[in-house]
Amino acid sequence: MQTNECVIGIDIGGTTTSFGFVDRHGTLIREDTLATLAHQPADALVARLYDAIEKRRTTLPPQTRLSGIGIGAPNASYLRGTVENPVNLNWGASTNLVELFRQRYDLPVAITNDANAAAIGELLFGGAHGMKHVIVITLGTGLGSGIIVNGELLYGADGFAGELGHTTVDPEGRCCACGKQGCLETYVSATGLCRTVTELLAQRLDPSPLREVSSTVLTSKLIYETARDGDPLALAAFDTTARILGMKLADAVAHTSPEAIFLSGGLAAAGDLLLAPTRRYLEEFLFTPYKGKLKLLPSGLPEGSGAVLGAAALAWHEFDKTSATPP
Repeated sequence: MQTNECVIGIDIGGTTTSFGFVDRHGTLIREDTLATLAHQPADALVARLYDAIEKRRTTLPPQTRLSGIGIGAPNASYLRGTVENPVNLNWGASTNLVELFRQRYDLPVAITNDANAAAIGELLFGGAHGMKHVIVITLGTGLGSGIIVNGELLYGADGFAGELGHTTVDPEGRCCACGKQGCLETYVSATGLCRTVTELLAQRLDPSPLREVSSTVLTSKLIYETARDGDPLALAAFDTTARILGMKLADAVAHTSPEAIFLSGGLAAAGDLLLAPTRRYLEEFLFTPYKGKLKLLPSGLPEGSGAVLGAAALAWHEFDKTSATPP
């Protein structure tokens, strides 16, 4: 009987943790979620994950074999296997999550941050398939990024390379949760868009439905819906966001010269309200040798499953590297 191989992809968030069994073609065979319970230690989450995974594992097709585990987590170091000082998890300075999983599974385990996982997922299962030089930007509460050079994720000396969200737009600008000022993610993210609207409301006098919305209930989704209806102030907020994003992406292109840049995450769901002006500004700010060559595209991964598929892609990528290594 033929053996069906799959890996486990795990995406750990501050509120929810998702996992799924994924085959080599990127098919999500089974998936599930559980509460992260961020106030509890990491080993408690791993224990609950193990129970949930094993319960789901009993429903897999016969002759299914696990080949590895891939994990996407905040502030994760691929090189050390650790999660370090995660903002939304009460795990302390450093937790070796890879080791915790290896105590329960005799399988290869790899970890990286969620944006890097999204990038490797785009490479193996998404729109970047067949490419070797790619930047993936995740636009959610913050801005994450994964950079692929010569078909491999760029990790740098300590495993944390590629943090475009914490490059500086304005050294005297908005305060960032990381402790710096003026980080890109404070301008280009779901929360950044809300902050831009708040500033525009103070600077402009033109009427807008957003003037009737309290800052405590203002969301990027509401701003998107208002912009879609043609509201000038909401459209201006998207234009400001796109200009900053285009400018900083042009800087990133100068460093790595990718074939394409992919945008994913909740804010990217705004479609051409964000993509179209970002393409225009990116082209405007590009160094001349790069003009007219670069693609700016939406993610090719299924909406809602990209994080788990990215973590699974990391596992497959590591499995293939290990299999290709001569004995």
